[in-house]
Amino acid sequence: MSTIPYMLAAVVVVLVSTFLRLLYVLPAFNPTRPSPRPRGRPTRLLVVLGSGGHTSEMFSLLHDLDPNVYTHRSYIVSSGDNFSASKAVEFEIALEAKRRDKQGTLLVPSTYDISVIPRARKIHQPLLTTPVSSLRCLIACFTLLGAPITRQSSWSDTNQHPTKRLTMENPRYTYPDLIIANGPATAVLVIAASLLLRFGNLRGTEGKMRTIYVESWARVNSLSLSGKVLVACGMVNRMLVQWENLARNAQGEFIGALVQ
Repeated sequence: MSTIPYMLAAVVVVLVSTFLRLLYVLPAFNPTRPSPRPRGRPTRLLVVLGSGGHTSEMFSLLHDLDPNVYTHRSYIVSSGDNFSASKAVEFEIALEAKRRDKQGTLLVPSTYDISVIPRARKIHQPLLTTPVSSLRCLIACFTLLGAPITRQSSWSDTNQHPTKRLTMENPRYTYPDLIIANGPATAVLVIAASLLLRFGNLRGTEGKMRTIYVESWARVNSLSLSGKVLVACGMVNRMLVQWENLARNAQGEFIGALVQ
């Protein structure tokens, strides 16, 4: 008896199962509300920083961040972007000052780390080599998303900014609870990596890595290329836009200007 029909049936089953799993993972096709979290429960926020104006907008968005809720902040910057790394340090220093009383005692214990990944595409980089650099960036995203983080602090000699050592001893945080991004192409790869990890149904990914993409304030009539890709593929839980006109023209959620 020919085995071809059985092989074709097996292929069909695999393809259908893959398609259904993909629909389950993609937020646009399976919208769910986050589970309530007890106040004070360790929560990891992952912030994807672009460069220049994107970074400035991001920290404007985070100016009212509550460290009681997001007890650990992870910042991702692209290689060579010292501006974004230094802004993250400045933001955390200011945040720590707010958490101290008049005697200088730290009221709310919280931590943060800054990680550097390869750029998805450099300025003026030929399109021919972009897939290679994007793949390197994607692999680095897999590593960072699942790396356990402890409270042990250190100084990075290569990047000259505070970071956390990633170790397997007594991990306090694993996969991010929330990922927020606002523009750079790297954000698409970070979000894609999070979806692939959830697609694989790896242990610890359930209910993790919800995503919010905030379109730049400068985008008035159309989404950025990153925004268009994320919306077209249904990759984010919430797409926020800062102009009502843009919400009418694109698939975005308008809740007012977020940048101050």
